[in-house]
Amino acid sequence: MSPPSALAASQVRDAAPLFAALGDETRLQLLVKLSKGGPRTVARMSEQSQVSRQAIAKHLQVLAEAGLIRSNREGRERIWEVEPKRIEDARDYLDRISHQWDMALERLKQFVEE
Repeated sequence: MSPPSALAASQVRDAAPLFAALGDETRLQLLVKLSKGGPRTVARMSEQSQVSRQAIAKHLQVLAEAGLIRSNREGRERIWEVEPKRIEDARDYLDRISHQWDMALERLKQFVEE
């Protein structure tokens, strides 16, 4: 397996909204709920929550705009679910950044040891 390459500027622009969406605790909790519990409605996600349905709906919209989740309309309700491709994109970005740090630390180690 070849090492991941550095992120191009266009990839960074693509990753920024994804990680901005994940940077909010409520949105991250909603994504975890959807990941663990499968597709859900806003009403179901707001059960036992300190956050209003309206706030949850707004957070879900941000996650959807970042491509992390998608919804389907069933009757009068929307069913929200995780978009696996975008989660894989996030993992790929993090792997590439991790590889860059590993390489930088290796160069530093070699410099110090010389």
